[in-house]
Amino acid sequence: MGIEKLSNKEEKQEKIVDMFDDIAPTYDKANRVLSMGIDIQWRKKGCDKAFEILDTDSLEQITDVATGTGDLLIYWKEQARKAGVSIDKYVGIDPSVGMLEVAKGKVDFAEFIEGKAQELPIEDESTNVISISYGIRNVVDRVEALEEFYRALKPNGIVVILEFTKQERAGLVDKVVDFGMKKVLPKIGGFISKNYEAYKYLPESIEEFLTTEMLAKELESAGFEMKYTESFSMGISTLLVAQKK
Repeated sequence: MGIEKLSNKEEKQEKIVDMFDDIAPTYDKANRVLSMGIDIQWRKKGCDKAFEILDTDSLEQITDVATGTGDLLIYWKEQARKAGVSIDKYVGIDPSVGMLEVAKGKVDFAEFIEGKAQELPIEDESTNVISISYGIRNVVDRVEALEEFYRALKPNGIVVILEFTKQERAGLVDKVVDFGMKKVLPKIGGFISKNYEAYKYLPESIEEFLTTEMLAKELESAGFEMKYTESFSMGISTLLVAQKK
């Protein structure tokens, strides 16, 4: 039973990685169209909040997990410069080779490594920050990933999570948002990427995911102390920032 369950988890994870390999060439374009660029502000807010909590003018390493095409690394560097924080090393980790190929073509200041969130290819206590934007939902072994984040972070290190968390939608506005996520998003994303199933997966995966409160509890169970949470755009996106005790 345990072997079968493990096999099913691995198979599901492989399918998700294959899906991202397939949509990698059009991923950035689809993201910008679907979010109308507002996700950039969400990402920058996560960076700024981490620098505020760490309250230092220099960091050894920032590691972006499920880095995709490397977008967040660009904002880490930009916001670090604005905050007057020097960063020695930027690292992007992702299991999708297709995504990493795109990332390497547009981000020339970071090291990119193929790897899973639940098996980070970095040393114990080697990074000051771990970020994961819209990726933790796609990690099948999420609890193991959070434990890995704790292992790899330096003492007092920060984890920054941006994610589409599950919401209880009851009002009229909520129903409009729900319609857009379930009906409009798959059609637009599917048209741009020529992969309708990939963008149909997005709202489905959100429905199967956790609420903000549940994710915060998982972070605390892994040893983190919650420092900040904020919801954006009527609860579509949530920022969670936690610190290694």
